[in-house]
Amino acid sequence: MIEFALFGAGRIGKIHASNLVRQAGARLKYVVDMHTPSAQALAQAHGAQVASVEQALADPAVGAVVIASSTDTHANLIIAAANAGKAVFCEKPVDLTIARSRESAEAVSRNGVVCMIGFQRRFDPTFAALKARIEAGEIGVPEMLIVTSRDPGAPPVDYIKSSGGIFKDMLIHDFDVFRWIMGDEAQSLHATGSCLTDPAVAAAGDIDSTAVTIRTQRGLLCQINTSRRAAYGYDQRFEVLGSKGMLQAGNVQPTQVTAWLAGGISTDVPEPFFLERYRQAYAAEMAHFVEAVTKGTPVRTTIEDGVKALELAELAMSSWRSGAAVDLPSSEEASVAEAL
Repeated sequence: MIEFALFGAGRIGKIHASNLVRQAGARLKYVVDMHTPSAQALAQAHGAQVASVEQALADPAVGAVVIASSTDTHANLIIAAANAGKAVFCEKPVDLTIARSRESAEAVSRNGVVCMIGFQRRFDPTFAALKARIEAGEIGVPEMLIVTSRDPGAPPVDYIKSSGGIFKDMLIHDFDVFRWIMGDEAQSLHATGSCLTDPAVAAAGDIDSTAVTIRTQRGLLCQINTSRRAAYGYDQRFEVLGSKGMLQAGNVQPTQVTAWLAGGISTDVPEPFFLERYRQAYAAEMAHFVEAVTKGTPVRTTIEDGVKALELAELAMSSWRSGAAVDLPSSEEASVAEAL
């Protein structure tokens, strides 16, 4: 039995707590949150105790932590947990800065602990099935990826101001999907964007609509289009064109009922938001983390994946601001630079 501490009792913390307590071999011992009533309510719901960060990390019975607190706490908690010898699951992003993200990765490596980053889209049944069919060679060699990622509406402006911007907050998932699906790293990236849905977003220093083009080191292509407004629901889909054909991953709908009527044919609109769309993915990723902690199996989304996705987000922001494409060093050039 592995005992866990959960940092963050908000919306995503509640989801992770609910999924964690369903896992055999896992017990939620502590809930940590600055908002005491939220921590107390969540702890009571799952038979846990409210604790401070220091108390949770000092307890030798705690073998792993789940970090679902605000982004500005992620790096500090990863480093502290790693130094305490705890396995770590952390929501994306690792941090809003590359330097701090790399420090976190170094702490994980130095202490030899398991660390998984919450890129739940890799655990979505549809997306995972598409990836498996690519690996089985069904469409030959993948050549082009087109990603559509649209939220039903923008988050509150106060959240946007502290989120790090759309590339780090929203597209970081799409950058991870790009690396995962194409199995390659970016060579060049061009990002552009506009504020088309709400002037308040622009006033906060951000944009709400983007278009990103990536060319990989092997010459493969990726296009990502995103928007903070989709009147019809949470729109998450992509397609992969290969040498022998194409695979598409579509939206999830509340039901698969189709109505055939005299006035037309209709189906349900997509799920309303990410909590519903990725319900199965959140459950699967937590089961995967618990298995990694209890059985020693490798995690599917590492802290290195988190760092690389943030690097792409940072480059996209730079490209958007400058209006120019950004070239990335090759793997060989990056290795030489690090050695120097």
